[in-house]
Amino acid sequence: MSQTEPVSVRILDREYTVGVDADERDSLHAAARMLDAKMREIRGSNRMAAVDRVAVLAALNLAHELQQLRDEQLRQSAEVQRTLAELNQRLDRALDSSPR
Repeated sequence: MSQTEPVSVRILDREYTVGVDADERDSLHAAARMLDAKMREIRGSNRMAAVDRVAVLAALNLAHELQQLRDEQLRQSAEVQRTLAELNQRLDRALDSSPR
């Protein structure tokens, strides 16, 4: 069983401490870097932009990107299923037509 430990991350010049399992530490740091980059991109040169607005827009952008990846994965999965069904039908026909 993993032990939760406090990990500090820096996002938009603010430090946050989050409890995380040791084996998820690197992933948390990568996520924090991604969020920081997205928030900086949205904030741009407008240093006066409200942090909560920047955070919501960054979260929305990242959630949209995640949804697009999931949609693409579903399309690919459906395509694989169709291909497998077609191959099974061809195999069944080949086996049915082979001499016994």
